[in-house]
Amino acid sequence: MKDTDPILTPDLLLQAYTVGVFPMSEGRDDPDVFWVDPRMRGVFPLNGFRISRSLARTMRRGHFTVTTDAAFNDVIHGCADRDETWINDTIFDLYRALFHRGRAHSVEVWEAGTLVGGVYGITVGSAFFGESMFSRATDASKVALAYLVDRLRLGRFTLFDTQFLTPHLASLGAIEVPRDTYRKQLAEAVLETASFTEPGPIPDAQDVIQRNAQTS
Repeated sequence: MKDTDPILTPDLLLQAYTVGVFPMSEGRDDPDVFWVDPRMRGVFPLNGFRISRSLARTMRRGHFTVTTDAAFNDVIHGCADRDETWINDTIFDLYRALFHRGRAHSVEVWEAGTLVGGVYGITVGSAFFGESMFSRATDASKVALAYLVDRLRLGRFTLFDTQFLTPHLASLGAIEVPRDTYRKQLAEAVLETASFTEPGPIPDAQDVIQRNAQTS
């Protein structure tokens, strides 16, 4: 953002999400932030997430531990820990502020006490806006997404926005929709009620797999 632009605050950020735009930066060292409004939008149909046989085996092995909102800052740092990132200090501070307001959430994946994967995003109404994810162990980000989708279903969310569609997300069931279609879905979702925390403790892997099979 330029000096003449409105100051980017957590409230302004939430307002932007409700009309379908989100912020990015050119890099971690670039202080400016710009708004993005993709012509084609990535979304995850909440009844269309694909848990493959290999992913189900990974989840049942039990070598990963999954938590929610236990290491939000560390998840953002993990997502930004790459050669090119759109997460600068301004964006980090804004999402951390939203986390303390209960409007941003994370799912963490641990292996032997070490954070090896995670995903974070923003909630408005029954919409979850997925921001970024990372993985430092095989299938860690897939596990994070599987548990996230399960939590969103249980919490009565109706829209899971992934911003862009990548081959990785497409392999798990994400799709692209035109901007107008997305905005219609968004307008309905932000007026409905959902809860990220209401589902309570993290369920067993088998429960996540079984519920996914019933809804897919």
